[in-house]
Amino acid sequence: MDTLTQFAQATGDEPAGGAAIGEAIGATAGAVVATALLAVLIAGHRSGRIKLLGRAAAFSERVSGLPGWAAFPSFVLGISLLTAVLGMYWDISLHIDNGRDDGPLANPAHFLILIGLYGALLSGVLAAALSTERPSSTAVRLGNGWWIPVGGLLIAACGAFALSGFPLDDFWHRIFGQDVTLWGPTHLMLIGGGSLAVLGGMALLSEAIGGMGRDPEREDHSRFVFMARRSLLVGGLLVALSTFQGEFDFGVPQFRQVLHPILIMLAAGIGLVAARVYLGRGGALQAVAGFVAIRGFLAIMVGGVWDQTLPHFPLYVVEALLVEAVFARASKDRSPVATGAIAGVFIGTIGLAAEWGWSHIWMPIPWQGTLLPEALIAGLVTAVAAGALGGFVGGALVRPTPERLASMGRTAHRAALGSFLVLVAVIGWGLPISDAGPRQATVALEDVQSGAERSVNATVRIDPPDAAEDPNFLNVTAWQGGGSVVSELDRVRPGVYRTTEPVPVYGGWKAMVRLHTGDSLVGVPIFLPEDRAIPAPEVPAESRFTRDFVRDLVLLQREKKDDVPAALSTIAYLAVAAIAAALLALIGWVLLRLEGAEGRRRFLRRSGRTQVREPEPV
Repeated sequence: MDTLTQFAQATGDEPAGGAAIGEAIGATAGAVVATALLAVLIAGHRSGRIKLLGRAAAFSERVSGLPGWAAFPSFVLGISLLTAVLGMYWDISLHIDNGRDDGPLANPAHFLILIGLYGALLSGVLAAALSTERPSSTAVRLGNGWWIPVGGLLIAACGAFALSGFPLDDFWHRIFGQDVTLWGPTHLMLIGGGSLAVLGGMALLSEAIGGMGRDPEREDHSRFVFMARRSLLVGGLLVALSTFQGEFDFGVPQFRQVLHPILIMLAAGIGLVAARVYLGRGGALQAVAGFVAIRGFLAIMVGGVWDQTLPHFPLYVVEALLVEAVFARASKDRSPVATGAIAGVFIGTIGLAAEWGWSHIWMPIPWQGTLLPEALIAGLVTAVAAGALGGFVGGALVRPTPERLASMGRTAHRAALGSFLVLVAVIGWGLPISDAGPRQATVALEDVQSGAERSVNATVRIDPPDAAEDPNFLNVTAWQGGGSVVSELDRVRPGVYRTTEPVPVYGGWKAMVRLHTGDSLVGVPIFLPEDRAIPAPEVPAESRFTRDFVRDLVLLQREKKDDVPAALSTIAYLAVAAIAAALLALIGWVLLRLEGAEGRRRFLRRSGRTQVREPEPV
């Protein structure tokens, strides 16, 4: 607790443009040493001199019934990703509550993220190291007797993609400043890479079961153990898809609120439909059970044990019931892509309505009627496209039936690709933010507590008075002073609003009025501390003042540099986009290889139909 207390004492001197050189060198040296030790361990295993990995794989095989090349890497992956996601949510809460830190080694959550993502990369490498011969018909040949299952290849690629975000993030901050947002490009690399590794884990399990022709986890274990393992696996996929909602979960969104229902519909469509196809009857409900177990654990740790801002999360229960109902009535010869799209219609209507109600029960910023009709239209389109894409993902991972093979063809693949492009378009539509809105606000502060730890109630008069009528949200947000406060503004009379709880205006706290209407996000500072590292002067919390509204990001991303050439920004964004596109292309290739090669080969040979060539070694 002393470490956290010391970390919370923001001074305004913390680095605002990348880590200190000493810390960057230290982190790099640690990674090099760890990599060297693991390389020695793997080389010793391959040569037969070191027995540790072989014994671990043999033990995992006895316990799970799966081949060691899948069982042990899957265990390492599960522990690693849980460690990484715990560190991620702790890290976000620390930055929301305490602002930026002194460097990568000054934040305890960074160690969990690094260890977890490194473990994910290692689990993919282990899948290759433990494969003494071609482990499955879809495996990729690396040369010199090395093979890697495509699931392991995807895990390793996702781990490498995520880990590359750490040094790139430091470079990003040095060039553009400390962009305090979860959705910065390099932050998305960290989150996205770790999240998509779950899909690699599902692929690895499918390869193992496919090669055996049976499912030993189902046959050789109790139903409870089998259900728990599979629930956590598909629940992990739903957790992974939901991480992109993080800023809304913590109540400090820096993008338009319409993206919140869009992202929930995306996660529900892909995650629940894929789980239902992958596991069969009850799969969507198992995904929700695993999701609630994992996210509940994270909430207890972050909000309870570590006493940081609590991460909220959507419920998904109604959406899961809808998916189960649609698939239960679907004909066997219908493509899972088509059935997933139909399920998406119900997710994007009834499911969206359920999440709307849930937002008023537990979410930090509830959804208002002003989100209509765009949230309904965008949410429905997203859910249908996500359901179709989830059907493709699940269908590629599961062993095919004759009916499913007949339905999965070029039309389904084109529909899945089109659905992916629709999702990109909808999210792109939701990103632009304007600074239209009221001109200024006159704020009167009434002390609730004076002295060194001053807190106030605020009365806010907006000019013009009708500019804040029916907003998406209107609140006073205070953060990064040792906690976070989101105080809704109650309407007193036209154009005049009052806080519903005291707001701290001392130390490192940053307090501001935030107004979101339509595509506009603007704010007025109430109190901003002096920040010598940027540098920036203090904006005092006077008893009464009139200040202009500015773009919300100017206040939330105070450290961001404004003098970066546009060409450099374009190059940086395109470089990150190219890396991300390469990873997505690899995911598509892996899914097609699993579906088209392994699945069709097994079915056609067992059914006595036309023979299909083995996938060419790569």
